[in-house]
Amino acid sequence: MRKTAFGKSFATFVLFPFCVLMAFPFGWMLLTSLREQNTIFNGPIIPRKFTGAAYHEAWTSIEFPLHFWNSVWITSVTVIGVLVFATLSGYAFAKLDFPFRNTLFVLLLTTLMMPSTALIIPLYLELKSFGLLDSQAGLLVLYISGSAPFAMFLMRAFFQTLPDELIEAARVDGGSELTIFRRVILPLTRPGIATVVIFQFLSTWNEFLIANTVLRNTDSLPLQPVLFTLMGQYSTNWPALTAGLTLSVVPVVIVYVRMQRQFVAGMMLGAVKN
Repeated sequence: MRKTAFGKSFATFVLFPFCVLMAFPFGWMLLTSLREQNTIFNGPIIPRKFTGAAYHEAWTSIEFPLHFWNSVWITSVTVIGVLVFATLSGYAFAKLDFPFRNTLFVLLLTTLMMPSTALIIPLYLELKSFGLLDSQAGLLVLYISGSAPFAMFLMRAFFQTLPDELIEAARVDGGSELTIFRRVILPLTRPGIATVVIFQFLSTWNEFLIANTVLRNTDSLPLQPVLFTLMGQYSTNWPALTAGLTLSVVPVVIVYVRMQRQFVAGMMLGAVKN
């Protein structure tokens, strides 16, 4: 018991500074959004006077509700689309036997080796040739197709942890592959689904470069590229910028808190035998 107590105390002593270090940027952002403009760099860390004027300015100056809804819509459709493709293909690569299975799997994994920045120009030209440039539909095509291989790789690993006897028993009972997948396999892979949802939600919600390149119409832009416009060349309204960033963090926190247990279970899956 003494060793356990000492170990917990030592772990707390070591991890606490790292927790403070990781939480400091968020704390600075929140405090900056609540301070006056003229006290950004010459005032104390904790402002003497709190004001919420920056939130009203961020809400109205950049049409925050419109772009917030664009981010919610684009992110939700991307997460659903990636989940559909990743779960179906992951199950097929893990549990079904078909010709060239390993070859196709390796070919899909090779797409992960290409950085997204190196593909912007060819993807831009391809969208232009298909008439999908400057449309949210074209952006969704890029998001889903670019994220599905990695999500498929994760889901395949989760499906491989499930015993084949479950599938064989369901087949003996007369269940079709789609029925087995929907009623037997998917309920057992909720930690994997939660992991994919969190990773995909974070990457899509915070994506900036592709959205800013593909979309020209300002009204179609998601939130992150619009928040960047609050940064000026010679001066920046830091309270308004940090207020917008604070509001944009809220959905991420909600999604993570809602799926935290499943996410941790998914990350720990396979760490121990059986």
